[in-house]
Amino acid sequence: MVNHEIKTMRFTKRDFAMMALGIVVYIVDVGADLWVASNYFHQAHYTWGTLTLITLLLSSVIVQIFSFTWFEEDNSEKLNWIFALHALQGGIFTRYWFALKYGYQAAFKLNSSGDTLIDGPTGIIHKRAIDAMADISMLRLFKAFLESTPQLLLQIYILMTSDISTFSQYASITMGFSSISCSTVDYQIALRKSLPDRNEFAGTFPKIVYLLYKLLTLTSWILSIALLTVLSTKCSIVLFAFLWVGGISWVLKQHTTFCKSKAKEIVYRIIVGIILIFTFFNIKGEKTKIPHYVYYGTRAFITIAIVCACLFWKSVFNGKIHLLAVIIVIVLMLILGIIFLIVYYTFLHPNIYCTQDVVDGTGSESEEICRIRGFLMH
Repeated sequence: MVNHEIKTMRFTKRDFAMMALGIVVYIVDVGADLWVASNYFHQAHYTWGTLTLITLLLSSVIVQIFSFTWFEEDNSEKLNWIFALHALQGGIFTRYWFALKYGYQAAFKLNSSGDTLIDGPTGIIHKRAIDAMADISMLRLFKAFLESTPQLLLQIYILMTSDISTFSQYASITMGFSSISCSTVDYQIALRKSLPDRNEFAGTFPKIVYLLYKLLTLTSWILSIALLTVLSTKCSIVLFAFLWVGGISWVLKQHTTFCKSKAKEIVYRIIVGIILIFTFFNIKGEKTKIPHYVYYGTRAFITIAIVCACLFWKSVFNGKIHLLAVIIVIVLMLILGIIFLIVYYTFLHPNIYCTQDVVDGTGSESEEICRIRGFLMH
């Protein structure tokens, strides 16, 4: 049943706890990447260390740019010191400070007062907390697919091709998966909580199924790309270029309007094209059924082609990895991921108030503008 009532926007203690957990995961993830990079330099593996740092730095710069732009668009006070913090790569921590501040007021002070009416000044505090949570979730989604996912691919490739095997590598890989898992689920929660016309992403079971769908399909894809890169770096680069061109062509066709600046909108579209290499997001107000079929059908075809190529030229791997075991994991994860995808969208996807699918698009003109409404949706 579709809920035709506009839900009350309330920031809860659970939301506050999830936000606090999010900053811990973020710090540990960045720390793990810096740790593995420092170990590479210490062991004189300068190429691996440099690539690790470049991936981390580029994603951080993009996150700072968008974060500061949003502060400007919100007409925030004290932009000088906010700019200084972003220049020092501390933008995400600045946002966490405001989010935890508003979240504490909304979840503990206001909720504990016994107020049942969420309007007036009380409603403003709850909305500030929810909007702050939404902004952080968007920035963390950028980081997940611009830094954590490439880092996973890089570290797995290094493990497959060299004798380097350290605890810091496994820590980086583990935190990468944790960061992606937290960011994707948190984004879904923040997306639906921040838009009054969307049903919330409620219940533990739907969240678990959604997480497994994303994580299994992504893991299968990363392992496939890692195998292809071991087999032929040039083929891997060509595949990435082909998928990015395809993704960004689709984005350009949708005429997205997320950023107020044309230059930043171009950067946004480029980033979305990169994200689409790794996972599916619908871009604008269209049905998602056919794009899903095309996207994951193409993903399955490419994965099978990579597996067949690796089996045909298995001598290239020289016994450095258990090729058959890796291929079995790839195929099983892809099949299970698609099964969870079907289960989620058939039985567990939250119903929505409006008739359009839950995708990237604008609401009615009577609705208050919300930044996340123009971002990636599901």
